[in-house]
Formats: sequence, C-alpha cells, structure tokens
Amino acid sequence: MSLKVGLTGGIGSGKSTVARAFVALGAGLVDTDKIAHRLTAIGGEALPLLTETFGAEILAADGSLNRALMRQKVFADTAARRCLENILHPLIRAHAFAEIAASRAPWWLIDIPLLAAVGRESYALDRVLVVDCPEHLQIERVMARSGLAEAEVVAMMSAQSSRAKRLAIADDVIDNSGSLADLQRQIAALHPRYLKMASIQDASGQSIRKNRR
Repeated sequence: MSLKVGLTGGIGSGKSTVARAFVALGAGLVDTDKIAHRLTAIGGEALPLLTETFGAEILAADGSLNRALMRQKVFADTAARRCLENILHPLIRAHAFAEIAASRAPWWLIDIPLLAAVGRESYALDRVLVVDCPEHLQIERVMARSGLAEAEVVAMMSAQSSRAKRLAIADDVIDNSGSLADLQRQIAALHPRYLKMASIQDASGQSIRKNRR
C-alpha cells in the first residue's frame, strides 16, 4: 500500500487548502469527514448500528442522521462519544483503505480532523502532517468566513484537540501563519520528499517513520 500521510489541523488552520494543493501535485486524498457523511446519509451503512445504540430519535425527517442532535448527545457524555466513535471509526477506516487500494496515486493524504484523539496507529499512518497557525489567526479566519461570534469559534476550537497535542504527534509541520506564496513553497518542498519516501517504502516494504521534523 502507498505511503499514507495523516493530515490534521485545527479549524481555520488552512488544512483544506493544503489538501487541495497536494492533490493538484498528484497526491491521493481520502477525506474521512466525507466518508462519515456518506455512512450517515439516507441508507448509510452506519445508520442501523447508530439507531440501535442511540434510538430512532437521532434520525432526521428524511431518514439521515440528525448530526446536530447527535453532537448534542455526545458533546458532554464521554461514554456516548466513545460508543459513536466505536461504531463510526472502523467503518471509516475500511472505506478509507478501500479508496487507497483502488487508486494508483503515488502517495496518499488521509484527512483526519480527530487524528490527535484517534491515534496514528488506527490508520497505520507512515507520517503525520499538521497544518499549524497561531490560535488568534484560527479565530480571525473562521469569524471572517462564517460570520460566527468569537465565543462560538472559541467553543468550537475547545471541542477539538489542542494545538499542543496536534504538534506533539507531528512528523512534519506546515506553518500557515504567513502568505499564500509561503504556504505553497512549503507544500512544493514536501511533495518530492513524500514521493521519495513512497518509492523507498515500495522498494523495501517498510513503513517510513523516521526523520521526524
């Protein structure tokens, strides 16, 4: 299987911009959020288990998962959140690996917003790439694009893993506190490194987990 790089970053960090840039250079991309949406859409594979565990009231009128209600149920209930994760994460992983197996991309980004919580071993990642910026920039960017109040953005950030926890698991870090040109330079420098790692891994059959930045 190709080199797998876990991609994560806090809200407003620019993770989606980074993912699109790598895809434009030829990398494969698995978006675990999109997989989760498919699994919980009408007729989704996860819905029977979710309704069995949490009750039919978690369904919206159209038969899909009422995501807002589900978030409310698990926000302050650790046991409920673990039940949700135990249902969704194995299905998400299976679909992610199926997407990778079906493609010939030279290396893969797996976009995992909760990577710091679920751990790199869950996806057998070879590298972890964190898109980072100061928290005040996260707040400014999210407020600008969403119109949310600062307190709402801070609450969203507090529900995610902390910046320190994300950086602690990073093999590579992209600093997105500067200009778009600076961001693109970092991406352009990392892509050939990942291509080289992928070729070494393909030749040796061993995971690349050394030379942490």
